[in-house]
Amino acid sequence: MKKTAWLALLGIVSATLAGCVVARPTVAPPPVGIEGPGRQPGPDFVWIPGYWKWARPDYVWVSGRWARVPPGKVWVEGRWERKGKHWVWVAGRWRKR
Repeated sequence: MKKTAWLALLGIVSATLAGCVVARPTVAPPPVGIEGPGRQPGPDFVWIPGYWKWARPDYVWVSGRWARVPPGKVWVEGRWERKGKHWVWVAGRWRKR
């Protein structure tokens, strides 16, 4: 009985994951546009630029934003990298100075 229940659960999970195929882009993202960041909210804020996000079948623009700088950190911008015939997004992150 337990074995049958586990097999049924495994079948459901497999069927669900089969529909979760993540297609990676094979075309480069468009050039990054120029955004006007507006007024800096305070001296401890940094502008994090916008970027193109893959939302198949095309890219969509994610607007930039102001973010408070964590103590002792600097922002490293995200970037698109070509890996073989696909493009892969390397997300921006905070790193130690």
